[in-house]
Amino acid sequence: MAFLIRLIIIALIIYLFYRLLKFIFDPKRKLDAALESGTYYFHDDVGNVRRNFFIAMRGVLFEGEKYLGTTKEAFDVVSIFVWTETPDKLIGFSKEDFHFLEKEIRMNYPDADISWKSPIEQLMKKEGEA
Repeated sequence: MAFLIRLIIIALIIYLFYRLLKFIFDPKRKLDAALESGTYYFHDDVGNVRRNFFIAMRGVLFEGEKYLGTTKEAFDVVSIFVWTETPDKLIGFSKEDFHFLEKEIRMNYPDADISWKSPIEQLMKKEGEA
């Protein structure tokens, strides 16, 4: 009986250690922490085109939807649509910030055409007019 109790306690300790490690290395937790602290974090499953990517920057969460297509040499992500659910938090963002985000996205998807949802789209279009 004592052996069984020890075995259960050891199994419980191993399970709790596993859950702690899983919590520490969870990308969603890191994304939430970056949102709260206002730091930059890029969360993406590059190998899965069906999953959207998330970018936290200065307290704003951006979401990007990837579309698969053909390039000259292979099937790849050819189009990306990026938006935020909280455009009211974009106060203080400049074109340079969005160019930085585009550069970061292009590191993983160099052949993709990046489109922005309004109001970011209007800010980026003004660049061509100026």
